[in-house]
Amino acid sequence: MSRPVLPIPQVLALLQQTPPRIAEITSGLTHDQLHTSPGPDEWSANHVLAHLRSCADVWGDCIKLVLHQDTPTIRAINPRTYIKSTDYLNREFKSSLRAFTKQRADLLAILENLPPKSWSRHAVITGAGSPLKHTVLIYATRLAVHERSHLKQFKRIAAAMHS
Repeated sequence: MSRPVLPIPQVLALLQQTPPRIAEITSGLTHDQLHTSPGPDEWSANHVLAHLRSCADVWGDCIKLVLHQDTPTIRAINPRTYIKSTDYLNREFKSSLRAFTKQRADLLAILENLPPKSWSRHAVITGAGSPLKHTVLIYATRLAVHERSHLKQFKRIAAAMHS
């Protein structure tokens, strides 16, 4: 199933906005509030950030690979599986957010300077059913749209912690 892609300027704007929006939404929350789940089977703000970092690692690395190799074949990696190979869930929220912010700045430095043609470079993705073709724009859109939904989750967590 193909996913709709957003216009490049919108993707760049959304990717740029995510780290400062997380910082804004979570400002004023204590260490304990950032690491506390608002309810049963719900993620803490720290868990959401760890998940976003895992997605940024996996999909950001795919973007870089597509830009550095001609039509690479990439085995699909689920960020929920990848997170188990990191210590992101155990990291302190504010230092983790700083690392995420730096990682995003590095990715944006690459994407903002891409010629339009490079956005259509692609990889063949295997290991998740039939092989798929994902372009740089598809990966960047996926990252931006996915993060937008988690910003809403941060807002719900912050509201629960403030009440």
